[in-house]
Amino acid sequence: MLAPTLVRMSPDSMASAAVRSAAEVNEQIRALWLRAGGTLSAQERAEYELLVVEWAAAIRGTVVEAA
Repeated sequence: MLAPTLVRMSPDSMASAAVRSAAEVNEQIRALWLRAGGTLSAQERAEYELLVVEWAAAIRGTVVEAA
């Protein structure tokens, strides 16, 4: 299985990208931690940080829709 390619995106550029649900992003975060065995390399840490930003944006989108 190929490792996912890390793409640097700012939070602003992520807003215009196709938005995944918080559940989808959370699943990817969980998979990353499982693959890493609980300890993230520098590259995995960078991927994790981007995923957390994407997850937070998805959560905010859900809250705005609910309001």
